[in-house]
Amino acid sequence: MDPETLSGEVRSAYDAVALEYASRFPGTEPEQPVDLAMIDHFISLLGRKTADVLDAGCGPGRMSAYLSDRGCTVHGVDLSPGMIAMAQRDHPGLATQVASIANLPFADATFDGLLYWYSIIHVPDPELPEVFEQARRVLRPGGVMLVAFQAGNGVSDVGAAYRRLGYAVTLTRFDRTAEHVSGRLALAGFTEEARLVRRPVGEKNDQAFLIVRTSPAPPRVR
Repeated sequence: MDPETLSGEVRSAYDAVALEYASRFPGTEPEQPVDLAMIDHFISLLGRKTADVLDAGCGPGRMSAYLSDRGCTVHGVDLSPGMIAMAQRDHPGLATQVASIANLPFADATFDGLLYWYSIIHVPDPELPEVFEQARRVLRPGGVMLVAFQAGNGVSDVGAAYRRLGYAVTLTRFDRTAEHVSGRLALAGFTEEARLVRRPVGEKNDQAFLIVRTSPAPPRVR
């Protein structure tokens, strides 16, 4: 399937389920304490009390709100207009807009930190380099990035769960090991700082969390 078709399916699926998703998960209900601890550690590494953070693939804004409540200045983007509508309804004080993580509408070196909270899971392997290149472009030198995803191998039909709820959607998830994603991030110029892979707690898959950092800016020569 070509990238445009896949992106269209992802957008259509999340547009269809946006209201349901926002109603079921208004906050951090799906997260385990250790998952949130990784976000807290990510925040601690940013180095600024009011760090500029991009929530890339923000959905209805629930994790954007978590970051904002901890002092971050947050901007959220999502491919789905329906999800952004929910974010603007539920979190009107946060800056959110429709955009693809493969084509971020920001200048170079805009953010201190990037959060990709389960937002690479619908990106096929050939498209990951472009996504990670965009991430590195908008991240400041020495900036920090947290990526969360289901750990495993292969392709999953996650649209089935929504179809059981009555939504006629198609939605594919690409499962990858932490080692695989870490390797792709390294090729894009990131250095791993922390890794967590936990066993399922109500989920079917292990859950993986990687914190990586870009190289700091070289010292100026006087």
